[in-house]
Amino acid sequence: MPPVRGFWSMTLYDKEHFFHPNDLGRYSLGTKNASLQYNDDGSLTLYVGNTSPGAELETNWIPAPADVFSLYIRAYWGEPGITRGTWQPPAVAPQG
Repeated sequence: MPPVRGFWSMTLYDKEHFFHPNDLGRYSLGTKNASLQYNDDGSLTLYVGNTSPGAELETNWIPAPADVFSLYIRAYWGEPGITRGTWQPPAVAPQG
């Protein structure tokens, strides 16, 4: 998780840097999403893609366009890992 005292969010933008229209009306996920499902070890897996990861995982899914998009993490009231630049977000891993 991003080390923050406030909150964090991950937002998706399309190739023109606009929100990608989708049936869920969802453009970001973060600490303000009370329905996020955490893994048994406390970690969090977020899904980003053009197709649903499955109904049971959709609470952690941001619908994406089939082509180019970008992801931005915002961290509010960051702790030292953020402010000193020592925290790095996990790598984005393709699902296959």
